[in-house]
Amino acid sequence: MLEKLQAVENRFEELCAKSEQPDFYADPKKAAKLLREKNDLEPIVDCFREYNSALQEQAEAEELMSDPEMREFCQETFQAAKQRQEELYRQLQLLLLPKDPNDDKSVIMEIRGGVGGEESALFAHSLFRMYSMYANQKGWSVELLNYSDTELGGVKEADFVINGRGAYSRLKYESGVHRVQRVPETESGGRVHTSTATVAVLPEMEEVDVQINPADIEMQVFRASGAGGQHVNKTSSAVRLIHKPSGIVVSCQEERSQVQNREKCMRMLASKLYEIEQERVESEVTGMRRSQVGTGMRNERIRTYNFPQGRVTDHRIGLTLYKIDAVMDGALDEIIDGLATADQAEKLKNAQN
Repeated sequence: MLEKLQAVENRFEELCAKSEQPDFYADPKKAAKLLREKNDLEPIVDCFREYNSALQEQAEAEELMSDPEMREFCQETFQAAKQRQEELYRQLQLLLLPKDPNDDKSVIMEIRGGVGGEESALFAHSLFRMYSMYANQKGWSVELLNYSDTELGGVKEADFVINGRGAYSRLKYESGVHRVQRVPETESGGRVHTSTATVAVLPEMEEVDVQINPADIEMQVFRASGAGGQHVNKTSSAVRLIHKPSGIVVSCQEERSQVQNREKCMRMLASKLYEIEQERVESEVTGMRRSQVGTGMRNERIRTYNFPQGRVTDHRIGLTLYKIDAVMDGALDEIIDGLATADQAEKLKNAQN
């Protein structure tokens, strides 16, 4: 590992020297690529240099311990440096893990009501609100693509983009089946019902990232509709795209312009096709299994929101928090931090095997 770290430091110094050359920005696209690589390597190099500094301090303290008068003082310095060196070594192991190339991207999220009728639609709306509030806390923006509501204010389906650097690195763990246990407003007997909603999270891809043949796409236009008057449109501005080879169907009706709705549909389609290709590569080429945490499968129950007990339980890591109101208001960091840590531990374990 230390040889690999030395190579990383050498490459970083090479990039630093290149960036100081007068003609570095002559090719803006190439310069941007090299600067991204330099920025990615910098935290690894900083940690490696700290690690070497701790090693040096440890060696110096050990040498001075041969002097009886200095032994006690140097013993403390030696132990502190050794502990710091061990911590930095573990940190370097994590920093060297392969980075998900999509972590910096924005995300397309899809929420669908599942089992439970109207209550599942109301829960889907609660999840949409939760993610919107989380995005707001992070300084990210929410952009609606497709939103279909019910008479009682629930959500049949909601497709939206969360725009923000690093959004995918945090929200990729949210894919899967979310379960709610609560007394519905429509329940007169006070009985607790169990309902579900599904969440899918895709890294937002541009058309240039995915090859899409225009001849493979069938476009349909229709009038925007919904339970609320704000969704009804008298012109056929809503767009539905059908990708004939894969059977994927995407639609968008949130914009007044047919052109804008088609553009958003193409972004959704690109992200869905990318996901299909990634799953094919993982299963057929690499043979790598998904990590136990991973990004979750859509048919996997990942989390339970129990309102009578005031708890939220993530079943993948066995984490239970008794602060359901805060979580539903977007306080997701404690859960996501736990998932990210478990994911890193699993990847580190696999890398060492």
